[in-house]
Amino acid sequence: MGVRPRRSALFLPASNARAIEKARTLPCDVVILDLEDAVAPAQKAAARDAAVAAVQAGGFGARELVVRVNAPDTPWGVDDLAALAGTTADAVLLPKVDVPARLVTARATLGQGLALWAMIETCRGVLALSAIVASAAETGLAALVAGTNDLGRELRCRVGPDRAPLLPALSQIVLAARATGLIALDGVINTLDDQAAIAAECRQGRDWGFDGKTLIHPAQIAAAHAAFGPSREEVAAARAVLAAFDGREDEGAIRVEGRMVERLHLEEAQRTLALAGMIAGSA
Repeated sequence: MGVRPRRSALFLPASNARAIEKARTLPCDVVILDLEDAVAPAQKAAARDAAVAAVQAGGFGARELVVRVNAPDTPWGVDDLAALAGTTADAVLLPKVDVPARLVTARATLGQGLALWAMIETCRGVLALSAIVASAAETGLAALVAGTNDLGRELRCRVGPDRAPLLPALSQIVLAARATGLIALDGVINTLDDQAAIAAECRQGRDWGFDGKTLIHPAQIAAAHAAFGPSREEVAAARAVLAAFDGREDEGAIRVEGRMVERLHLEEAQRTLALAGMIAGSA
């Protein structure tokens, strides 16, 4: 899977035409048009039509365009998938994935072309992660998205600023993604006005290994980009590693700026610089 910035993945209700239009101008890396939680039952069909129309109209530039559908066992889920089949969306996000069969069924309805992203937001989903990611080659699963609100509710835990009760589950999501080359996105933060709290949770997600964070408001984008994009120090260090290995391809470990680095550090440096280049190119 190629390197692509997914620092910020912004949920927007597909029922809100103004929000969709604004999404075409926002600096987020990923736009997720939501047909599920953000849309009332009476608006589901109209939101589906609006999402398909938005995908067909395009205009999202380099932003990755994803549509979150309703679960297949709801009155709207199958129709959501059928409507998106053959469209030019980048991916379809399935909610509450807790068995591989949900992915297999979605792939059969969608046909080929669109990637599948999976929300891991139930206890059963966390416990089934090994089986879920093992289906990636068959189903086209490309990303795991932590559903922290639903997961916290199911666990009946008290989630404070440190999110300590969620760490075991979130770590398993990152571990499963890394083991199979998938994207891992952190769950949303419900805070809108406290920029320090937003920044702290974004940094926490980055420290835990996530590629980016799902968001619910444009005011959260800047903090996500600051946390999940390579810092100047990381870019400088990556360039130093790359330069040190130039012409020394036969060596496994060398000294760089007072520390020992191995070829695994070279691979990570190359990834860091590729990501930084893509971010700079899309700015």
